[in-house]
Amino acid sequence: MGIISDIGRYLLMLKGMFSRPENGKMYWKEFMHQCSDIGVGSLGIVAIISVFIGAVSTVQTAYQLITPLIPKSTIAVIVRDTVILEFAPTLTCIVLAGVVGSKIASELGNMRVSEQIDALEIMGINTKTYLIMPKIAAGLLTIPMLIAIAMALGIWGGRLAANMANIVSPEEFDKGLHEGFLPYNVFFALAKSYTFAFIICSIPAFFGFYVKGGSLEIGRASTKAVVISCIMILFADYILSALLL
Repeated sequence: MGIISDIGRYLLMLKGMFSRPENGKMYWKEFMHQCSDIGVGSLGIVAIISVFIGAVSTVQTAYQLITPLIPKSTIAVIVRDTVILEFAPTLTCIVLAGVVGSKIASELGNMRVSEQIDALEIMGINTKTYLIMPKIAAGLLTIPMLIAIAMALGIWGGRLAANMANIVSPEEFDKGLHEGFLPYNVFFALAKSYTFAFIICSIPAFFGFYVKGGSLEIGRASTKAVVISCIMILFADYILSALLL
């Protein structure tokens, strides 16, 4: 019953977000603030992870494919496809679930515990629209951009590692990048990124918005939000792969 109740409250929370804003400028300011927090604030960790994921992919692929029967440009093909299809969207979003999700849950949880949400509701402000909608909208805008950056940096990191370790020459690597490229793979990765972005922002917002107790409960809610977000990301990854590939 507890899970069914939580799902019902989660759906009602999403439904309650869609109302006419009381003050358009106030909502726009909050939206831009969330874009800065979620997008710009996560850019550094996304860049570092992406470069090293691409580099490790190149080294491990080369370790398994060093044979005269397979051209070295195949390494670039495998790195390109694995980074675009899986590493960039899924691993990056799992990290963002910890970085962004815990921040959203703790921020809303602190506002709930300190009765700031109650004060806003007394003032006649729809707190679901004002506090949750900008976060989800900002995530849907900025996280796919971060995934696109992660794709480019992952491939660049693979190319850099291949050159520095003398695995594949830059010319051969570039040749492999152009072999059999399917633009649909990028569409698939972006479809996953939008789905994951919604999960990363909405589930922690739910746990933070409905937290009860004190600072200890805020920490538990943040941890639970991150764990469930990661599980839902992996579940959605499987469902989307089964449906779209």
